Amino acid sequence: MRFNPSKRFEKQYAKLSVRTQDKITEKLNLFVKNQSDPVLENHMLKGKYKGYRSINITGDLRLIYEQTSPDSVWLLLVGTHHELYGS
Repeated sequence: MRFNPSKRFEKQYAKLSVRTQDKITEKLNLFVKNQSDPVLENHMLKGKYKGYRSINITGDLRLIYEQTSPDSVWLLLVGTHHELYGS
């Protein structure tokens, strides 16, 4: 699986603690093994993010992505539920 981060994702990721960055790596490793693992809470999005998917990183941190091919994922955004969805 190839992960292609957007510029915005890279900026958001860089601002996170090393511990949180490690959690993202852990969840992406799980994603590679099984995208449907219930721990990820992988789901389609609606509204302004229609066509994208989200996975749970921590209790409040989410990662928004787009599956661009069977073996390639575009990492769009990472942030808290409030930062991403406004509520």
